[in-house]
Amino acid sequence: MGFLLGLLVGEGHFGGDGRQPQVTLRMHVRHEEIFEWLRRTYPGSALYGPYHHGGRNYYQWSARGRYLRETLAPLVQRHRSMLDGYAAARFDTMCERYAIALDGPGGPSGA
Repeated sequence: MGFLLGLLVGEGHFGGDGRQPQVTLRMHVRHEEIFEWLRRTYPGSALYGPYHHGGRNYYQWSARGRYLRETLAPLVQRHRSMLDGYAAARFDTMCERYAIALDGPGGPSGA
C-alpha cells in the first residue's frame, strides 16, 4: 500500500472529468513493469497505452467509477495518514466534489 501511495503522491492525480471521479497515474514507458504490477494488484483499474506523442512516451493507469468509489478510495482513506498535506487535500477535494462517502477521521464524511 505504501508503494501505491508513494506513486500517487509523486506522480498521480486525484480528480475527475466533471461527471465522475478519477485517479490517474502517468509515467514514461520505461516503467511498464510498475504499470503491470498495478494492473494485477488492483484488478478493477485500467491501463492505457503506450502513448507516443508530443515527444512523450507514456502509459496511463486509472481507477474510476464503482471500483474507485468502493475499493480504491476507501483503501487510500484507511492509509490517509501516509499522504502529505498537499496530496491529502487533493484526495479530500476529489471525494467532496464527487460525493464519495468515506468513513473515518480526516475523511470527507468523517472530518
